[in-house]
Amino acid sequence: MDKKGRDTAPFMIERRIRMSGQILFTDLDDTLLNDRKEVTPGSRRAIEAALARGKRIVVASGRPLSSALIQARRLELAGPGCFVIAYNGAVIYDCTREEAVSRRPMAREDLYAVFDEARRRGAYAHTYDREQVVIEERCDRSVAQWYCGRTDMTFRVIGDVRRDLAETPVKTLVIDREDTGVLEDMERWLGERLSGRVDFFRSSPQFLEMVTAGVNKGWAVEELCRRLGIPITDAVAAGDEANDISMLRAAGVGAAMCNGIPAAKEAADYVTQRDNNHDGIAEVIERFLL
Repeated sequence: MDKKGRDTAPFMIERRIRMSGQILFTDLDDTLLNDRKEVTPGSRRAIEAALARGKRIVVASGRPLSSALIQARRLELAGPGCFVIAYNGAVIYDCTREEAVSRRPMAREDLYAVFDEARRRGAYAHTYDREQVVIEERCDRSVAQWYCGRTDMTFRVIGDVRRDLAETPVKTLVIDREDTGVLEDMERWLGERLSGRVDFFRSSPQFLEMVTAGVNKGWAVEELCRRLGIPITDAVAAGDEANDISMLRAAGVGAAMCNGIPAAKEAADYVTQRDNNHDGIAEVIERFLL
């Protein structure tokens, strides 16, 4: 039996699923975007065809809202009637009202604990305000510059998160560009000290993300479908990484990219034959929305 109770014997990478989805939730990096952080021409044409048929396409990203909105606007997916899911589900943004209809921040004491532990281990950590990445003075600014270059953002430097944050953030990120093992150490610490208070997952081998417990892309997919009156069985989700697994399981059909991690493929109903550099999202749209 698969994750939705269907008989899957024998297991096949390409399960024979037939549906006409009404809404697609798509991750950005390594799913909708290719390795150059662009949308391939074939995927762009498929998106346009789906929109012309009245289908909805929602960007569902671990990225901050400002960064996710930039990509959504480039694809004309941020106009009236559109929504964007950001921060791994911690924010659901209504593009018509130009405001968040759901925002679930971390508890401040949990945020402080994460920063304290990262500081103790000499690890880079940052959080976010409404528009920018926020780092403490102790942090390596070259890492912040590298991250902001990937996400179309800027950063600002503060002295201390306890003293200088005006608003409680929704997400914290620890980055290890050199594969020193610090992310594995942080994961063990989080499981021991903040279990049940903070959910954590990888959005790439270099990124360890933390949000308040119960927040993930799957929760946001279910919540937005509820708000829109769309049965979750009519939803399709596409992703490639550990932070996508919850929405792959939540949607009526979860499609993992063939370039995704093994755990994402195992959680999915369908694995693409084409990767993110060769119109993988077009394959998902053509199969399940058109």
